[in-house]
Amino acid sequence: MVNTTAAMVSGGGKGGVLPLASLNHISIVCRSVEESLDFYMNVLGFTPIRRPGSFDFDGAWLFNYGIGIHLLQSEHPESLPAKKEINPKDNHISFQCESMVAVERRLKELGIPYIQRCVEEGGIYVDQIFFHDPDGFMIEICNCDKLPVVPLAGQTFAMAACKRVASVKQQQLPMPVAQVAQATPAPAAAAASQCIPAPNPALQRVGGEEAAHISCA
Repeated sequence: MVNTTAAMVSGGGKGGVLPLASLNHISIVCRSVEESLDFYMNVLGFTPIRRPGSFDFDGAWLFNYGIGIHLLQSEHPESLPAKKEINPKDNHISFQCESMVAVERRLKELGIPYIQRCVEEGGIYVDQIFFHDPDGFMIEICNCDKLPVVPLAGQTFAMAACKRVASVKQQQLPMPVAQVAQATPAPAAAAASQCIPAPNPALQRVGGEEAAHISCA
């Protein structure tokens, strides 16, 4: 078992840690950009955004919740590994939500297999739901904000404010998936650099109820 406290980096060597600001995006290699676009738009609620036309390979960019998803078309999709059993210890990206009940209901409606876990810490219980995207990349939905963010002994950090303002609003009628995958418009305008929190995305109706998605910026 790794001793997390002993493994903490002091940041005092050779100028300290890199001057990072926030998570920008994650990139996912896909068998089919169109199929993955459909999943990230219509299951997870991401909005397609402009992708630089200088790229000489197929892909698509999406944005929501303060982060970007970049889809990359595999040059050899047949060589990508098949989906495995859902394993919470695999690589994954996690999203905070307000209603685990609404998430579970929607996954059942869509016929997407998932597993549930519960984590306890100091009498606080955190619910987790894990499922795969079309290529087997794992998604977690949780109510992890119940757990306080507590630095280990001797460690301090600042909760930095968001330095980007989302320039993309939720679309009422998403662009057809095939059209998004084929489009190569000019680069998107640069996001503002003011320290303004990203606005909450529009409420999405799930199972007859309005379930708000929390901005994780």
